[in-house]
Amino acid sequence: MAKDPVRVLVTGAAGQIGYALVPMIARGVMLGADQPVILHMLDIPPAAEALNGVKMELVDAAFPLLKGVVATTDAVEACTGVNVAVMVGGFPRKEGMERKDVMSKNVSIYKSQASALEKHAAPNCKVLVVANPANTNALILKEFAPSIPEKNITCLTRLDHNRALGQISERLSVQVSDVKNVIIWGNHSSSQYPDVNHATVTTPAGDKPVRELVADDAWLNGEFISTVQQRGAAIIKARKLSSALSAASSACDHIRDWVLGTPEGTFVSMGVYSDGSYNVPAGLIYSFPVTCKNGEWSIVQGLPIDEFSRKKLDLTAEELSEEKALAYSCLT
Repeated sequence: MAKDPVRVLVTGAAGQIGYALVPMIARGVMLGADQPVILHMLDIPPAAEALNGVKMELVDAAFPLLKGVVATTDAVEACTGVNVAVMVGGFPRKEGMERKDVMSKNVSIYKSQASALEKHAAPNCKVLVVANPANTNALILKEFAPSIPEKNITCLTRLDHNRALGQISERLSVQVSDVKNVIIWGNHSSSQYPDVNHATVTTPAGDKPVRELVADDAWLNGEFISTVQQRGAAIIKARKLSSALSAASSACDHIRDWVLGTPEGTFVSMGVYSDGSYNVPAGLIYSFPVTCKNGEWSIVQGLPIDEFSRKKLDLTAEELSEEKALAYSCLT
């Protein structure tokens, strides 16, 4: 029996990340090689022509799994009936802009898109926020889409997670697929904490701790952390544009693991609504280690947190609390 198509919304679909993401979704990278999809693409009116060009290319690519394309500048049309929403559209920080200015622009964007999802998305729609400030944009979306369960609103820290895996794999000259269970704690910003204390590498002699194999705590507690934290800026410097293909790929990883489940013994990083686990203030969208099963994520419990890590977890939580206060001040 052929499966019914899943409707996937991508906002900001004519932008760089959107352009990299939609072919991945249409090819089955996000939801599986046997899952038909209908793509809903939303962008702002000035990008309408470019958006139509993306639609033309999707038609020209003749993807067997792609059962339809909706390309629109109307949020209601874009959100109607969607099962998965990937929120890539946002207002980027421009030179000379204060954080509050960026925040207030994004608050108004996420408020209106949340209302459209609230009224028109399919029941149990899963939402992934990619646009920065991702954690706080997700919180605003949650605020204005009260009927979408809080467990269905997440933000992307899988990009940082994958960056951390990549750094370890390069350092040890091992396959990235043999490295697992790094954790990104906190905010998708330079205050995030990439943690390898629970990470392992599969070797011919079994799984070995990353710390033991790297055998260089100064690197792991210093340069490794700052490289992952600053990787986005390094890519902008090199490419003169922000990360697009890696962001698109990690958005697919995030949704795929959420919907289809994480492999046994493996956890991944997702920005999710804090319930107070690991003494992180409840009510923030914070990146935790999670496992996924039957379309649900659960925070991995009981991992030992050393003093160095505790400080890092608290620091990024403080930044998120400040962002939350700033965002809520933009609502009034």
